[in-house]
Amino acid sequence: MQKSQGYLTGQFLIAMPQMKDPRFARTVVYLCAHSAEGAMGLVVNRPFDGLTFRELLEQLGIEMGPECETIRVHTGGPVEGGRGFVLHSDDYMHDSSMRVQDGIALTATIDVLRAIALGAGPEKSILALGYAGWSAGQLDAEIKENSWLNVPADQILLFGTEPDLKWDAAIHKLGIDPSLLSMDAGHA
Repeated sequence: MQKSQGYLTGQFLIAMPQMKDPRFARTVVYLCAHSAEGAMGLVVNRPFDGLTFRELLEQLGIEMGPECETIRVHTGGPVEGGRGFVLHSDDYMHDSSMRVQDGIALTATIDVLRAIALGAGPEKSILALGYAGWSAGQLDAEIKENSWLNVPADQILLFGTEPDLKWDAAIHKLGIDPSLLSMDAGHA
């Protein structure tokens, strides 16, 4: 889905360098939904240090294959930190999957974890605990306050870039030198 009617579904939000909220400092958020009712996204560049994928599967009683060792758990945001989401390539679709844009889908059920654990899941995925959420008009206000930049998402940056490199890669995708960014909003 392309940016339509001012909404940013399928875009990356890039935290401005001077972001004051430590939960979002230097984050890249993939926006899964953005409408007049609000917005929902997943932080895609913050690995979760307290839990491995293998440990998560053990807690859920899910059988696992050897590929489980390479899968990382991410902190998706500060809302509902115990709830899991898998942002993934759309080569895997389940009844509960939601296509966000061409090539990218979101699934929030245990079925996708089982499929990934057995090597039958999507080719590319990010597993996140929690999400970032904004009420009606909140994200729009934060963008106007110069808290976020946005750029079209792409699968290379989303799935093929190491988490600690995503923020810089997203900024550079805009052709911007981060040291030149200002927190002052431009008003005419």
